[in-house]
Amino acid sequence: MRLSTLFKGVILLLFLVCAKSPVIAQEIKWDLNGDSFYQIQEGQILKINLPDQSPEVFISKADLTPNAGTALQVRDFTFSQDRKKIVIYTNTKRVWRLDTQGDYWVLDLETKELKQAGKGLPESSLRFAKLSPDGSKIAYVSEFNLYAEDLDSGQITALTQDGNRKLINGTFDWAYEEEFACRDGFQWSPDSKRISFWQLDANQIRDYYMMNFTDSVYSKVVPVEYPKVGQSPSPARIGVIELDSKKLSWLNIPGDPQQHYLPRMEWNSPELLLVQQLNRKQNHSKIYSVDVAKNEAKVISEEQDEAWIDVLSSWENVYGITYRHEFKWINGGKEFLWFSEKDGWRHLYRMDLTGKETLITAGEYDVINLLHVNEKENMIYFHASPSNATQKYLYKTRLDGKGKAELVTPMDLQGTHSYVISPSGKFAIHQFSNTYTRPSSEWISLPNHKPLDASKSIAANLAQNQGEKTVEFFKIITTDGAELDGWMVKPKNFDPSKKYPVVFFVYTEPWGANVRDSYGIARNRNYDGDMAEDGYIYISIDNRGTPAPKGRAWRKSIYRKIGRLNISDQAEAAAQIIKWDFVDPERVAVWGHSGGGSATLNLMFQHPEIYKTGISLAAVANQLTYDNIYQERYMGLPQENLEDFVAGSPITHAKNLQGNLLYIHGTGDDNVHYANAEMLINELIKNGKLFQFMPYPNRSHGIGEGEGTTAHLRKLYTDFLKRYCPPGGK
Repeated sequence: MRLSTLFKGVILLLFLVCAKSPVIAQEIKWDLNGDSFYQIQEGQILKINLPDQSPEVFISKADLTPNAGTALQVRDFTFSQDRKKIVIYTNTKRVWRLDTQGDYWVLDLETKELKQAGKGLPESSLRFAKLSPDGSKIAYVSEFNLYAEDLDSGQITALTQDGNRKLINGTFDWAYEEEFACRDGFQWSPDSKRISFWQLDANQIRDYYMMNFTDSVYSKVVPVEYPKVGQSPSPARIGVIELDSKKLSWLNIPGDPQQHYLPRMEWNSPELLLVQQLNRKQNHSKIYSVDVAKNEAKVISEEQDEAWIDVLSSWENVYGITYRHEFKWINGGKEFLWFSEKDGWRHLYRMDLTGKETLITAGEYDVINLLHVNEKENMIYFHASPSNATQKYLYKTRLDGKGKAELVTPMDLQGTHSYVISPSGKFAIHQFSNTYTRPSSEWISLPNHKPLDASKSIAANLAQNQGEKTVEFFKIITTDGAELDGWMVKPKNFDPSKKYPVVFFVYTEPWGANVRDSYGIARNRNYDGDMAEDGYIYISIDNRGTPAPKGRAWRKSIYRKIGRLNISDQAEAAAQIIKWDFVDPERVAVWGHSGGGSATLNLMFQHPEIYKTGISLAAVANQLTYDNIYQERYMGLPQENLEDFVAGSPITHAKNLQGNLLYIHGTGDDNVHYANAEMLINELIKNGKLFQFMPYPNRSHGIGEGEGTTAHLRKLYTDFLKRYCPPGGK
């Protein structure tokens, strides 16, 4: 089960400082030359020139005002390849996690003519509109069908007409979007003559029915096509349509569509597509080179893993609206860059169109993510942290694979560093924080890592951004030798002669690591007050299987062991901690959300001798209720190893509850379904267990919608914790 939006959907936000503007947060868009970038501010789009950061109005409110008279509120924008047109995204609506549906307008930057795309189609129904490479057309999805529109004539052509909620063209179903971050499901060919697109057939996938009891005196059924673990995937195929003739061809990719996934597809040339295929267990990846004219596919590379192969990682910005799986092309399109853990670490390879590959980043460290490729200088930049998995730094190495990783970040700033590098490689925005330093940013030049304006540098403003060091890092060694990282916040006015209650914050699954040296990491958003002031010890520990940059063996040791290995690691660490002189073993609490909610239940049920109080939010109580892509990736197929699913599910161990449990779930959760709550409640009732339960009507997985919800949840959480795990030293 994935983290809630509040946890895992952290979009990379950049703090951009302009000469006459306040610091704001938004995603950055570079000019082609990398010497300037664009920023939405006060209803217009500014161009910020580097290195002096001088702003100029690029698109004014007047430019964004249609004849009707009200200026468009810009949510996002994209340029045509020739930079003569810009597509404005506005009037957006949320689809599952993100607002990927809305209206699109095209502004001609030379004539200032502003036209709405998709006139006549339902309001706010367009998705992923993008201009053709030659700038003459725009394509988009509306209500599960793909359209192309001629910009001069305004003529709209439906490229597909069979789309509906169960037959999805040009976008994806719930599971593909949630677990592969696949949303934008079509691409223009480089010559603007073809469009390739995904079609998902969810007709064989049963609906999960959510119930809305509050918006009418009659209940409303809300169906979601949702493939549960053990069910075959929605068959996916890729079509290529000729814009002139409207001829549609389905790519001839070998394999049973009900036993494979197609998470990645991209044009290399007007005649060549590359497609990645994963088997259902997601432990066998193939890259196909497809000759579009001949409709012939051949495997150029394949990889297998005893556990699973990551299509994406939690280190990527997969919750940006514009995120798309891309092949990073180099050498004029003759090669691309590819990640693999085949040597035990997450490394970057260069691969040609025959599959010949060269390891670029050799060594016992993980590449967290690739930031920039400079072919002219034979250099790449990337994030890594070879010696401390709780931190992150900028490194560089040679693109030809003949160099060693070199640290670029100055070592006098210990903590978490993030960079976004300009296309030219000359400039970057650098953000830094650690547990006692608020996030601060600066513009730097590369490769020398010098601030563009020393007075606005991180170093110059470091003192004013630093606070008290309240977070302590520590390590726990398990009996079988695993080293677990943890952090701890002790009570204010801590007295080592007294014993204090401890509250553990957990997630524990392969999609989230809690122990990071970054600002705010130890803040409990659900606690109404100051935990340290009130007298709690607050602790979090990362067990084996969490996505820390500690190598493949660390991350994939949890395969088929969710609900067991993560729970035993957490419990063993807690057992050591409650022996510390200042910890009260009778006041031990644990809480978590989503995967952390599941871990909370398992810890309460499997180790009642340790955990006396638990607060579980949006938990998967039965692993057989979750979606097939996530659960089968990490646990295998229930048809083959059902016993692992059963042993790792909290519901199996509910009969062991002894402590005080508060269980919270939103009835409108389309991610971890509310059925989990009722299944677990039945099991607890059957075994005569007393507990408290709070359903939030129509709230989704993050439990954040609705007036008063957040305040109510904080009061509920805090009251329960204080009542059953009283704060203060004794």
